Amino acid sequence: MFDALINKLQNDTYITLETTPGHSPQFSPIVQKIANLELQNYVDGFTTTDNPLAKLKYNSLFAAKLLQDKFNKPVIATMSMRDRNKIALQSDLLGANEIDIRAILALTGDPATMSDQPRAKGVFEADSSMLLDMITCFNSGISYAGKPFSIKPEKIYPFAVINSYAKNPKTLQKKMQKKIKRGSIGIISQPVYSVENAKLLLDLKEKANIECCTESKSAELILGVFPITKFRTAQFLSAHVPGINVPDRWLEALRIASTKSVEEEYKVGFELSKNLFDELKSLHPKIHLMTANQFQIAKDILI
Repeated sequence: MFDALINKLQNDTYITLETTPGHSPQFSPIVQKIANLELQNYVDGFTTTDNPLAKLKYNSLFAAKLLQDKFNKPVIATMSMRDRNKIALQSDLLGANEIDIRAILALTGDPATMSDQPRAKGVFEADSSMLLDMITCFNSGISYAGKPFSIKPEKIYPFAVINSYAKNPKTLQKKMQKKIKRGSIGIISQPVYSVENAKLLLDLKEKANIECCTESKSAELILGVFPITKFRTAQFLSAHVPGINVPDRWLEALRIASTKSVEEEYKVGFELSKNLFDELKSLHPKIHLMTANQFQIAKDILI
């Protein structure tokens, strides 16, 4: 299952769909929504998020297991450094390994100060590099402390993330190099909103792979796409989310549309998003689609 996903990532078209577990003891309603829309037929795999914005959600590893069992499609489960120390991280990796959750997206995580849980404290023993190093150790048959396991874990496939924009692009290249050297096979970007932005990231990825300079350590860039159908969403992303650049033409088009009607606003935003998706797919058909569980939008974009 995972070998097929990685082969598509490296040699073919590749599309994954993000799912966000809710503030609920049940993830199955989200699985059912995906099934009702038959979205599994349009993607190569899924991802599950891990308490984004430090808000309490259903566990990403359990969610990944439910998705994978239902659709027989590989799922990349996010794990955050914010909520676990090195003992808990490795324990989760061991448990996930036996139930075949073996693609892991390593994140540092949003600060605990954003949490909806009173006085929550972040763990943050290190950034996501430590988790990537742990996965390298597991794939060699040892724990992070260097102690051999009685049974070698099944292979784990590490993924990482990168901002899609920086005032100094060289900083993005250096961050890519750091993640590639630690074994990332796929680097998912924050949402991109122009072909020019995508081309820059692809150029930086090529340079990062060259700098890492080994055949065994190279990564594919996966372009993040987050459709925008509301002017206020575009404003928020532009003004408050570091590492994302929403073009002025998007902001202006959505602003004008929002003064006419909700329907016009949605129409304009969807057309911009759909056109971008199609252009990016033609340029570099390795895409991670994020819709905040608005799965009808996901299907409309994908078909």
